[in-house]
Amino acid sequence: MDKPALRERLRYRFDDWMSRGTVALMLLLGAATAVFVIILAVVVYVVHAYPDDASSADFLDVLWGNLMRTLDPGTMGGDSGWGFRALMLVVTIGGLIIVASLIGIISGAFDSKVEELRKGRSRVLESGHTLILGWSPKVFSIVSELAIANESRGRSAIVVLADRDKVEMEDAIRAEAGKTGRTRVICRSGDPMNLNDLELGSPHDARSIVILASEGDDDPDSTVIKTALALTNNPHRRDGDFHIVAELDDPANLEAARLVGRDETHWVLASDLISRVTVQTCRQSGLSVVYTELLDFGGDEIYFTEQPSLVGRTYGEVQSAFATSTVIGVASGVDAAPGAPAPSVAVNPPADTVLAPGDQLIVIAEDDSTIVLAAPVAPERSAIVAPRPTEASPEHTLVLGCNTGLAMMLRELRDYVAAGSTVRVVATGECPELPVLGGLDVTVERADPTSRRTLDALEVYRYDHIIVLAEKDALPAQRADARTLITLLHLRDIAERNDVDLNVVSEMLDDRNRELAEVTNADDFIVSEKLVSLMLSQVSENRLLAEVFATLFSSEGSEIYLRPADSYIEPGIAVDFYTVAEAALLRGETAIGYRIAADAHDATRAYGVHVNPPKTARIAFTAGDRIIVLAEN
Repeated sequence: MDKPALRERLRYRFDDWMSRGTVALMLLLGAATAVFVIILAVVVYVVHAYPDDASSADFLDVLWGNLMRTLDPGTMGGDSGWGFRALMLVVTIGGLIIVASLIGIISGAFDSKVEELRKGRSRVLESGHTLILGWSPKVFSIVSELAIANESRGRSAIVVLADRDKVEMEDAIRAEAGKTGRTRVICRSGDPMNLNDLELGSPHDARSIVILASEGDDDPDSTVIKTALALTNNPHRRDGDFHIVAELDDPANLEAARLVGRDETHWVLASDLISRVTVQTCRQSGLSVVYTELLDFGGDEIYFTEQPSLVGRTYGEVQSAFATSTVIGVASGVDAAPGAPAPSVAVNPPADTVLAPGDQLIVIAEDDSTIVLAAPVAPERSAIVAPRPTEASPEHTLVLGCNTGLAMMLRELRDYVAAGSTVRVVATGECPELPVLGGLDVTVERADPTSRRTLDALEVYRYDHIIVLAEKDALPAQRADARTLITLLHLRDIAERNDVDLNVVSEMLDDRNRELAEVTNADDFIVSEKLVSLMLSQVSENRLLAEVFATLFSSEGSEIYLRPADSYIEPGIAVDFYTVAEAALLRGETAIGYRIAADAHDATRAYGVHVNPPKTARIAFTAGDRIIVLAEN
């Protein structure tokens, strides 16, 4: 191979220097300026090209004069002598080129820095923030909910790291989430699965981390699992455990996800959550309002509180220890040392459960600042109705539409309904293979659920519950939602024309379509991905809430029921909620509120639902009113 020539070596060195960035360019320009000024000063000094009024000059003065003419062309305005003027003109022209180059370099560097900042490639210098990894429409609900949750914290931050343009993310959040108060929302562009990009969000200093399945991802579960792996197996990870909450769609991926996330990650199964909520809310009028109250950060939420003064008291006794909060369970081992068994959560434990040192009470309250002890008030036992056994009757459910979540819904429904219950599935296309469920008779028919003729022939008002499923397996999300909307509009019209109340739960894939549908009453509930957003937000604030909601949304353990008030309290007798709570305790239940039948269609009164009412307020229940309780069956 030929030996490189001197010119090639010099050019290589020059190219290498030029690639080092703005500072290198400015140093090179400065060196060129110094050489240029010195050379012209030597020429002036050697040829004695002085002004007409000077016979000699000091070399340093000439050098300084040349430098000033290089930086400021106006300096040569008073020169005399054509020889001196000619040389100074050369200096000035060279100065113009140098200054123009310097301005161009600085301007280019400034533009480059602005573009870099616009791309969101600088590391976030925050601590105690919530980090959201990935981008989907759920971001807007999560940001809105966390901003509400952070109101009592003062200044706080939410960081969003996703493989999208930073400015686009910021504009979308401002438009969809609205004002976030004192919570700052910071966006960064990067791939959450890339270890270098992940550092932009400062995950090691985050209070909690939410991992979302990115919008448009062909295999969202794999992306979420890889992102969790990038956190938990990061060679530079912090010493303590992360608090990660992530969403999964397919339950089949849960086992692999748990191996990756270990004890640091709570996995929210989106399809499972939607199926469970759909089944539970379709069976009980008003339950959707209760769930909405507990899941969002507006109104009353679930908190954990340690009350040392109540140690040694039973669960039944602490029910009357708060006037503005409702105790619903006990958490043990919350602040245990590393290596100790995981904390345990008991929702609606036996009334004789004794509160041990270190235990925390699980309470429903408007805010953690409202959880204060109050003097206990004795219940009015004369108004309490003695417990009496009740027999469940068969229930008949109509399912309009079909998707892969139907099998899970039927299994969940079978655990709640009495023997002899039926389910009639009406769908346009083929349904997936459904399980054989003892005690639940399932039939499938081929018909178009968006057809008014089909719905009229079904006599939908004869069914106890109606579920409208999105046909997401066969159609794109928007088309599936459009068909759901059509079916829903027909059902509402049928209910109005026949003057009946239909218990309808429908599934929407896009939360924007849910807003278009406008729920008309508490028995017309629309399940959407917003439920998943609310769950992710709640668990990101407190990991123990995952166990609480797992119990409430499962057919095992205690769930929420709305039961006739006259089974607890004598009708027409005004009582306080201390008495209602005592009536529920006698049945092994926990009362958390009530529903007034007269307000069941009034949205301004939350459809009659009152969760965590003031215990001292008195109310007389009438026919149709309900007590909201936590019970095992």
